[in-house]
Amino acid sequence: MAIPYDAIVIGGGHNGLVAGAYLARAGRRTVVLEARPKTGGAADTSAPWPDHPDIRVTTYSYVMSLMPSTIIHDLQLERHGYRVFPMGPYYQAWPDGRSLKLYADNARTNHDAIARFSAADARAMPRWDAWLARLAKVMGPLLMSVPPRLGSTRPRDLRDQAQLAWRLRGLDPGAVGDLTRLFTMSITDLLDDWFESEEVKASLAVNGVIGTWAGPDEPGTAYVMAHHSIGDVGDGHLGSWGFPEGGMGAVSDACRRAAEAFGAEVRTDARVTTVLTRNGAAVGVVLDGGEELQAPVVVSCIHPKTMFEQLVPAHELPDGFRRAIATWKSRSGVVKINLALAELPDFTADPGRQVQDHHTGSVELCFSPAYAERAFQDAREGRPAARPFVDGVIPTVFDRTLAPEGVHVFSMFTQWVPHTWTQQPHREELEAYADRIIDLYTELAPNLKGAIIARQVIGPHDMEQELGLIGGNIFHGELSLDQLFHMRPAPGYADFRTPLRGLYHASSATHGGGGVCGIPAALAVRQIERDQRRERWRRRILRRGDPDPDLGA
Repeated sequence: MAIPYDAIVIGGGHNGLVAGAYLARAGRRTVVLEARPKTGGAADTSAPWPDHPDIRVTTYSYVMSLMPSTIIHDLQLERHGYRVFPMGPYYQAWPDGRSLKLYADNARTNHDAIARFSAADARAMPRWDAWLARLAKVMGPLLMSVPPRLGSTRPRDLRDQAQLAWRLRGLDPGAVGDLTRLFTMSITDLLDDWFESEEVKASLAVNGVIGTWAGPDEPGTAYVMAHHSIGDVGDGHLGSWGFPEGGMGAVSDACRRAAEAFGAEVRTDARVTTVLTRNGAAVGVVLDGGEELQAPVVVSCIHPKTMFEQLVPAHELPDGFRRAIATWKSRSGVVKINLALAELPDFTADPGRQVQDHHTGSVELCFSPAYAERAFQDAREGRPAARPFVDGVIPTVFDRTLAPEGVHVFSMFTQWVPHTWTQQPHREELEAYADRIIDLYTELAPNLKGAIIARQVIGPHDMEQELGLIGGNIFHGELSLDQLFHMRPAPGYADFRTPLRGLYHASSATHGGGGVCGIPAALAVRQIERDQRRERWRRRILRRGDPDPDLGA
C-alpha cells in the first residue's frame, strides 16, 4: 500500500533540504528522498584520507555567499549550527614577486597597492565597486522573483509580466543598459572598459568563469561575474564570501536539522526510479525496491536531465519541453583538488608561514584574463589546460574544526579539462594536471610542494557518478545566454512549474540557481503555495456556481 504524504521532495542536496524545511514549516507532511547514504549533495564535508582521519575537507563546493538572509532567518539556520566566517581579500601573486589584494569592502583595498600596477585603475576601483552595488540593487530582487512566462496571454501570466514591468519601470536607461551589457558582454570586454592593467583585470576576471564552460572572452561571462558578486540577494547587497564552520557539509546539516525540526522526514538510500502520474498530474513516486509514496505535490531538486529523461514517462511531456531538456547544456571541465598541508604557503611576494591577511581569502592562480582564456582553449581543443586557472581557499585559517592544530586544508577549484572527461575517470591525466597546478603554486610559494601531507583529486567523471552532476557542472546547467532567466531550464517553464500538475522543479538548473543559496527551493515553494491558494479559491467559486475568469487560462 502506498504511503501518503502532502509533499515529496526528490534529492537531499541543500535545495531539497530547504524545500523540505519550507514545506514542513507550512504544516505539510513532507518527505525528502536522497539516493545517496548521506544528504548534502555538493555541499559536503568529508574525511577522504584513511591515514589522516582527523583532517576533513569541504569536498566539492567550498565557500558560502549567495544564501539570502530571509532563508537563514525563516529556517532558523543559525540555531541549527549555521555559522560563517567572512573571507579576506582576493589575493594574486606573480612569479616576479609582485602581489595584489582586493577586498569586497573597497574601504580596505589600498589605493597605493593598485596604483603600483596602474594609477588610473586605482582611481577607477571605487567607481567599479559603486557600479556593482547599483547592479546588486536591481539584480537582487530579480533573482528573488519568479520569472514570468514571457509571451503567454493567459490572465495569470499577464499579471506576472505586468509585475516584472512594474519592477523595472523605475530604472533609468543607464541601468537598463548596464543589465543588457551584463547579459551580452564577456568579462574581458567589460573589464577592458574599466581598467588598463592586466594584473588588476586578472583578479577581477575570476568570478566571470568559476564553474563555467567558457573562457573570459565568451559573451555572457560578465553576467556570471555579477551573479557571483552579489551576496545577500534578498536585500540586493554586494556580499563577501565566507567559510562555514564545519565546512560546507555543516550548511547542509543545518538545513537538514531545520527540515526535521519543522517535522519533515528525511530518508537516505532512497533512490527514486519513477514519478507516478495520473491524468496529467504527478501523484507520487516509486523507490528502488518497489516502495510507492503518494503526494499531490512532488518537488524535483535533481538534475533536469535525470528527472525528465529518466524518471518521468516521456509521453507525459510535450515535445517542445522534451527537446529543451535534450539540448540543455551542462558542460564543465572542473576539477576539485583538496590538499592537506603541514604549514601555510610562504609566498615570496608576502613572506611568512603564520596566518596573514592574504591567507584568509581566495588565493588565485590567474595571471591575466589571457591566461584564463588560454586554459579554456586548451580544454576546448580536447586536452587538459597546460596552465590551469584556480580559485583556491584555506578555510582552516578560521575553522579549526577541520584539522589538527598546525595543519591546514588548501581547497582548489580548478579549470579546465575537456568536458568529455565525464565519460571516463582519466585518473593518470588528472594526477598530472594536479601536479602542474602544485608546481605553479610552488613558483609563488616555494614551500608548498614540500608541505603536502595528502591530496584528493576529483574530476568531472567523479562528480557525475557520485553526485549526479551531469557534465560535472555545479550549476546543473551552464549560466549561458540561452539558459538564463525565462529560459532556465526551458522556455515557458522558468516559473518552477513543469508540464505535469503538482510537479515542480527546484534544482540549481532553475532561476536563481548557482551556488549554495537555496533560492530555487524557496521560490518553488512560493509557487506551490500560490497554486494551492488558487485551487482553493477555484473550488469555492465552483461551489457557488459563479464563473471563474481564470479557469481556462
